[in-house]
Amino acid sequence: ASNVNMNVAKSGYHVFCANSTPACTELAKKITERLGVELGKSVVYQESNRETRVEIKESVRGQTIFIIQTIPRDVNTAIMELLIMAYALKTSCAKNIIGVIPYFPYSKQCKMRKRGSIVCKLLASMLAKAGLTHIITMDLHQKEIQGFFTFPVDNLRASPFLLQYIQEEIPDYRNAIIVAKSPSAAKRAQSYAERLRLGLAVMHGEAQCSESDMADGRHSPPCVRNTFGHPGLELPLMMAKEKPPITVVGDVGGRIAIIVDDIIDDVEDFVATAEILKERGAYKIYVMATHGLLSADAPRLIEESAIDEVVVTNTVPHEVQKLQCPKIKTVDVSMILAEAIRRIHNGESMAYLFRNITVDD
Repeated sequence: ASNVNMNVAKSGYHVFCANSTPACTELAKKITERLGVELGKSVVYQESNRETRVEIKESVRGQTIFIIQTIPRDVNTAIMELLIMAYALKTSCAKNIIGVIPYFPYSKQCKMRKRGSIVCKLLASMLAKAGLTHIITMDLHQKEIQGFFTFPVDNLRASPFLLQYIQEEIPDYRNAIIVAKSPSAAKRAQSYAERLRLGLAVMHGEAQCSESDMADGRHSPPCVRNTFGHPGLELPLMMAKEKPPITVVGDVGGRIAIIVDDIIDDVEDFVATAEILKERGAYKIYVMATHGLLSADAPRLIEESAIDEVVVTNTVPHEVQKLQCPKIKTVDVSMILAEAIRRIHNGESMAYLFRNITVDD
């Protein structure tokens, strides 16, 4: 018995997984294998009335606990599982509760829209309230999201893995050009282009309705001209945007085009971009992104499109999509997540995981 106690005292940390779906526990298993620890004993399930129930099956008092949560199709259930597990650990007197959330959900809703809300900030507050004391995530949609949290956030990058993939798996990658499918993705594309010493092409114009163009229009008070106010006050009107027809800035003729982005969810934009690049003479088209959400009928659309290969990491489970579309390839990032967990637990510096990462990346 003393041996067992020694073991707990020495390791002093547990890794739990709060997912109830088997597909989502794959990443957690990979991470625990790399760390050489057992996955913590817990039960997470939906009751017949669809309520989530979490039971922790071992003592966690005074320990550092890592909860690995990957986000499947059913986003809201996964969030609830995470919140309930965190709270269960908090009420069981765990010392630190660290969420390992490779793809942070709702990260696209991080800007104010007409009478909407910044859901991402709400989620950050909920996680803090449930008891999380630290988060490890990957490639936040906007890195300023870190500021929504009241506790430390480690925003790891997947780009080194994707850069390695380009160099090792794309024959003749030196004849490639990095493409941003909209000006908003240009910064990420530039970071890839500079590291691989390749050219950069940016697309802009009508076909894409990029996220940055959605009406912010907080039209309250309403747009009708207010007759009661100061009659002398005529505010200048903001002109409506007139988008030019779609153009590609940069020459892709006779090149391999590599479109880079952070999230592939709806693929219509990517498919349209691929069509245009084909017209402009690109002979092979790759799409690379960190998070492959690949919602709705994305696999079918990719299969029928001009895209030759879609490369994503395993931050989000997408086994089902891979069965439907052999063009989807996966890069495993469990290594960097496991290393982050190991360093935090040992109290080592995380700087090594962020080497050569600049403010703009």
